[in-house]
Amino acid sequence: MTKLKLGPIEDDRPVKATVELPASLHRDLVAYAEALGRHTGQPVSDPLKLIVPMLQRFIATDRGFAKARNARPASSTTHFMSTRAPAKENGQDQ
Repeated sequence: MTKLKLGPIEDDRPVKATVELPASLHRDLVAYAEALGRHTGQPVSDPLKLIVPMLQRFIATDRGFAKARNARPASSTTHFMSTRAPAKENGQDQ
């Protein structure tokens, strides 16, 4: 059997996001969901639930991103993994 990059989809509390997908990408998600369901024995009820694990897998296996994330200075606050506002020191922005 073909090895897929995704395994079973975890049921997690969702966060609302609105994205617009090309029709061809949606068809590919539907086809992938069907293949994943056959592979794992667990049908995927909503192909859009594949988007998050696919993105997570992509980021986790992107060597360039890992190098960039690991190469940042320890004191720097990058926005790779956080959307928090920069820390304030003595009531002033850094």
